Amino acid sequence: MTISAQRKEAVIKENATAKGDTGSPEVQIAILSERIANLTEHFKTHAKDHHSRRGLLKMVSSRRRLLDYLKAKDAKRYGALITKLGIRK
Repeated sequence: MTISAQRKEAVIKENATAKGDTGSPEVQIAILSERIANLTEHFKTHAKDHHSRRGLLKMVSSRRRLLDYLKAKDAKRYGALITKLGIRK
C-alpha cells in the first residue's frame, strides 16, 4: 500500500521545483496522489478494510488543503499541477 523508495524518488524528481526540493506543495501533492492511487487499488480487493479507508480519507483531505494553499498562493502553478497529475477534469 505504501510506495517504494524508488517510485517516491521518481515522483519527487518529476515534480521538484529545484534540485533537492522535497517540501514544495507540488511534491507533497504528487506523493499524496501516488499513495491515494495505491490505496484506491487496494480497496478494489479489500472492500472491508475500514482502518485503511480512514487513512485514505485523511490523505485526501490533506491533499485538498495543500491544493487550496497552492491555488491561493499561485494559480498558475496550481493549474499546471492539476493538469500534470490529472486530478481535476
